[in-house]
Amino acid sequence: MLYLPSIGRELNGVELYAKAEYFNPTGSVKDRAAKAMILDGIERGLLTHDKTIIDATSGNTGIAYAALGAALGYKVTLCLPANATEERKKLMRLYGAEIIETDPLESSDGAYNECRKLVAEHPDKYFYPDQYNNDANWKAHFSGTAVEIWEQTGHRVTHFVAGTGTSGTFMGTSRGLKHLNPEVKSVLMQPDSPFHGLEGMKHMESTIKPGIFDDSIADIRLEVSTYEAYAMTRRLAREEALLVGISSGANVAAALKLAETLPPGSVVVTVLCDNGNRYLSEEFWEE
Repeated sequence: MLYLPSIGRELNGVELYAKAEYFNPTGSVKDRAAKAMILDGIERGLLTHDKTIIDATSGNTGIAYAALGAALGYKVTLCLPANATEERKKLMRLYGAEIIETDPLESSDGAYNECRKLVAEHPDKYFYPDQYNNDANWKAHFSGTAVEIWEQTGHRVTHFVAGTGTSGTFMGTSRGLKHLNPEVKSVLMQPDSPFHGLEGMKHMESTIKPGIFDDSIADIRLEVSTYEAYAMTRRLAREEALLVGISSGANVAAALKLAETLPPGSVVVTVLCDNGNRYLSEEFWEE
């Protein structure tokens, strides 16, 4: 858990923190969910060594699947939009995964539909965790991420802010924190447009909603533009020495917007989803 003194320097008695999930083994928050879904599949006898792990991904869960497959001896096939960063694709391939690239104009929905088509055509070939509809995804954050935030803030967290891709981080952490203290407010960050540059994030009104997503969990909703996310990602590098990805910048931008409206004594926590090394080929760094 990292305090953000420079980003939050003008806040009046409100503390701003970010959970550095890029310290997970493959470098992103998605390690938690991928591990939970794979172990659940093994425990239930659905994943056996004659099957290939397959899922749709925007990048980070795919990297986690690929690494777990390498460690546990499973083949991995991943469907992802063709415009995913080259760094992410390279990491998946380095871990030995096969990549099927889908229409970038269809974003994560295109990868999802292609994956479901392959599973329907070859049901005996694949183990399909289906991260968008697998309860093990959000439960990993209910029992892990939420408890850690609760303990690391000394039980003082008042607001949790996160965006949604599969929605596992937001749903599980929000439910977990509310279980520990019903007064904690959950704040949903979303891109401000269906056509955005927040890789891995969903604009829920214009996309296929994940089955694990429950809109009623959000107490507050905040929109962030691609420009705001890019600008905050650069600020985090230059003012906090935190090299993180675009979704992390979006989360912090939303958390700061929220914190500026809150009374003294509030404690706002968000998530740094992954490391910025996965985005170094992106042009926004130079703006």
